[in-house]
Amino acid sequence: MFNVIHYTGNIFYNIIRNSGALAILLAQTLRLIFVPPVKMERVLLQAKRVGPGSWAIACLVAFFIGMIMSLQMAYQMKQLSAEIYIPGVVAVALARELGPVLTALIVAGRMGAGITAEIGSMTVTDQVDALKAFAVNPVQYLVVPRFLALVFMLPLLTIFSDLVGLIGAFMICIFKLNISPALFFTMIGQSLDAMDITTGLVKTLFFGAIIALVGCHYGLNVKGGAEGVGRSTTASVVISFILIIMADCLFTTLFYFVFKL
Repeated sequence: MFNVIHYTGNIFYNIIRNSGALAILLAQTLRLIFVPPVKMERVLLQAKRVGPGSWAIACLVAFFIGMIMSLQMAYQMKQLSAEIYIPGVVAVALARELGPVLTALIVAGRMGAGITAEIGSMTVTDQVDALKAFAVNPVQYLVVPRFLALVFMLPLLTIFSDLVGLIGAFMICIFKLNISPALFFTMIGQSLDAMDITTGLVKTLFFGAIIALVGCHYGLNVKGGAEGVGRSTTASVVISFILIIMADCLFTTLFYFVFKL
């Protein structure tokens, strides 16, 4: 019983400690965004890694998700003779939930791990201490460019994912369900509105912030050499996944029950 209480207490202690550390890092990052000098070339370099580097895998996953959704819905919709509603349902699901969340998870697995490993390697080799010795703020030099790049690029990646997901749904609806192209786009136009797209893109801003902050936090706090870098990278990806899902649940609840969107 004592071991169970001790283990549970450690879990809650780590949650509170890491939550506080992430909040402090967020406050520092938001403040330093407006403190010159802002190295735009570093922001653009990170944006190139996030956007073009993740575009192919995000779109590939979205394409097959669009196909899978259409095929799975066809089982039930055919029994109701309601196949024509599949394009609209898929479009709304991609715009509001699946596009933002899946893209964020893919970027978290790819970029979040990369950020933690990169900054963690700098930490264990004393490069971060060297920055401090030269009066360079590590948060401004390392965290701010990655934060801005992820916040700006994740919505763009989500837009591409949504479009490619609709292409996957289009192929199933046209060649398998015998829905005409004109009817496909008509049903999407009737079901999907600007608010569906906006709510999905708003989520991605926070998802990008989560990926950047968690990755940088675990990278800056690596301990234990190369083995510690591996542990921190794993923890960074897992925590990012959990926080993304929790944030999605929170925003979906707010949009539905509070803002009636």
